[in-house]
Amino acid sequence: MTTRGVADAAGVQAPTIYRLFGDKEGLLDAVAEHVMATYVTSKAVAVDSEMAGDGDPVDDLRAGWRAQIDFGLANPTLFALLSDPLRGRESPAARQGLSILAARVHRVARAGRLSVSEKRAVDIVHAAGTGAVLTILATPPADRDPGLADDLFDAVIRHIVVDTPARSEPSVVTSAIELRSTADDSDALTASERALLIEWLDRISAPR
Repeated sequence: MTTRGVADAAGVQAPTIYRLFGDKEGLLDAVAEHVMATYVTSKAVAVDSEMAGDGDPVDDLRAGWRAQIDFGLANPTLFALLSDPLRGRESPAARQGLSILAARVHRVARAGRLSVSEKRAVDIVHAAGTGAVLTILATPPADRDPGLADDLFDAVIRHIVVDTPARSEPSVVTSAIELRSTADDSDALTASERALLIEWLDRISAPR
């Protein structure tokens, strides 16, 4: 892609692009941000619907994973741009996408089904999803394994989720994670007491 080609297609002079976006990289960032923001907005609407319903939070997490994989495969250039750590870190839309993933993971924690801390679960799902898309994109279309992403998600779920809500015989870690997911909602503790409780719960659920 050249700035001159973009300018010709847009019916403007090439200097207009430099005035508006700085350079070609700035233009690419703006395009990526626009497309990503549009996609993330649709995800946010879906999460709002999930929050208002009583569906299985793990099923909702799976649906979000599938949507993210499909989006990455349908937009390979955009996905490659935002997979750059610097670009992804500076993208408001990418950060919002992570917050939507965190909201889905939070619902799993509140259901008593998360076996690792929320932050670790978000990091694992995000890393696995990014790796799945990049691996598939790096494979010639004729050789791609259509079940790779689903198998990877199942492996992730086996690691971070318990099969059923941990009510009858909850583990200490699972109980700590579930309590941590609701700690911010309690008015029974002072701010300092709540901070201390959260510190203890995070310590209990930290990976060893």
